[in-house]
Amino acid sequence: MAADKLVKPPEGKPLLLSCKLGMITGESGGKKLSLSDRLSLAGEAGFDGVDLDQAADYTPEQARAAVRQSGVFVHNAINHAHWQKRLTSPKDEDRAQGRANIEHCIRVSHAAGGSGVLIVVGSGGDGPAEVIEERARTEIRKMLPLAAVYGQPILFENVWNQMFYDHNGKPEQGPEQFIRFVDSFRSPWVGMYYDIGNHWKYGQPGEWIRSFGPRCVKLDVKGFSRAKNQFVDITSPEDDLPWDQVRKALADIQFSGWATAEVGGGDLARLKVVREQMQRAFGL
Repeated sequence: MAADKLVKPPEGKPLLLSCKLGMITGESGGKKLSLSDRLSLAGEAGFDGVDLDQAADYTPEQARAAVRQSGVFVHNAINHAHWQKRLTSPKDEDRAQGRANIEHCIRVSHAAGGSGVLIVVGSGGDGPAEVIEERARTEIRKMLPLAAVYGQPILFENVWNQMFYDHNGKPEQGPEQFIRFVDSFRSPWVGMYYDIGNHWKYGQPGEWIRSFGPRCVKLDVKGFSRAKNQFVDITSPEDDLPWDQVRKALADIQFSGWATAEVGGGDLARLKVVREQMQRAFGL
């Protein structure tokens, strides 16, 4: 049996650009693309790596083999079932399944050579804030030994789930509730996967990044128009997100790491467009 090939992302770059696997077309020329084929498309489009946001579809062995075959780095894993099997659910069986899903992602990311897993903590609709936060905290704490063994931090994405912000509140909110939750673990194995576009509706991204500081481990990237109250292409004329403030804040906290597009994807041509938009946003 041939030895595994060591796949490396580019070295010496403070900001590495990635796209979600779900953005990459699964078919080309009437042919279904394998995981390796899809990773290769991302590499051809100029991305430094991929975030495996369809981790539930693959075993750790399959993920490792696809990275080896394509030569394209995978830096993270996500299981989108976190919206259905929530850590905040009042049902024991849902929380147990949610925990098992995240544990699968930890193993997949480790096998692929990644450095973290993204999770949605839960839903504010599952109960009073203090109750659901403690439910989620209890389940996450159970997973920290596994995260530590595999070297995969569990990273919380800020999403419109009515947790840690006022969903119907004024736009200039701060990240204090997110910070309080992260800090409550007192663990190096939790942090933020900060989605810049998601909360531009609610607060200033530069201020959030500076407040998060080292808690900000990875970034999700999408454009958003406050004027139109909708997601738009990154750096498009409709995108009024202050990217200059984002760049300044990232420099202020000396951020080094992954920034992953989470927008409409498609074929090679579309992926190249998204990569170019990200480069403009970050001044690369």
